[in-house]
Amino acid sequence: MRSTKKYTVITGASSGIGYETAKAFAERGKNLIVAARRKSKLERLKHEILERHPTLDVVIRTVDLSALEGAYQFYSGLKDFQLETWVNNAGFGNYDSVAHQALEKIDTMLRLNIEAITILSSLFVRDYKDVSGTQLINLSSCGGYTIVPTAVTYCATKFYVSTFTEGLAWELIESGAGMRAKVLAPAAAQTEFGKKANNVEQYDYDIIEHYTHIDINFWRDEICKIK
Repeated sequence: MRSTKKYTVITGASSGIGYETAKAFAERGKNLIVAARRKSKLERLKHEILERHPTLDVVIRTVDLSALEGAYQFYSGLKDFQLETWVNNAGFGNYDSVAHQALEKIDTMLRLNIEAITILSSLFVRDYKDVSGTQLINLSSCGGYTIVPTAVTYCATKFYVSTFTEGLAWELIESGAGMRAKVLAPAAAQTEFGKKANNVEQYDYDIIEHYTHIDINFWRDEICKIK
């Protein structure tokens, strides 16, 4: 039976901007479907939210969206929920020269940053584009508008996200759809991103040269200003 409640879906919600965004939407009274690979971190997020907002419904979904069959299964598993906002936040980066980048990692990054976001966006738009007030928010990056010499492939994935989302936004407007598509392009924030992108256990954001370092709370607030 289809739920009468409305839900906000956030991928990559186990840490960083996705984690904080989930808490910020909860502050606005939104029921949540939070998705990521790490169930324990999603359970911690759910506990934090329900401590402050016990009347909300927080649904956990564990999924690896870089496995594209997982992306399709994840979406089909939400058919009984009424969705209002979809935030495609899941993704990761890589800092290395093109000549030396690890291709197994790059293959996973391309599937997650490009293919999964395209699949999930397309499925959500197909089902909800004519529902007034619905919105799709895709996370790009400052690297989706400028090329960082040590992160060329990562920037290319985010150029795709920016172009795809901006083009989709115009398509929805021109067709008179009730949905709006929006892109958020953060600068560097203190999250796990730097460690994974650099393949290190510790990462000092104070040494960043290419991006302006901005606190995670700034981006949490910015994403929730989007109407």
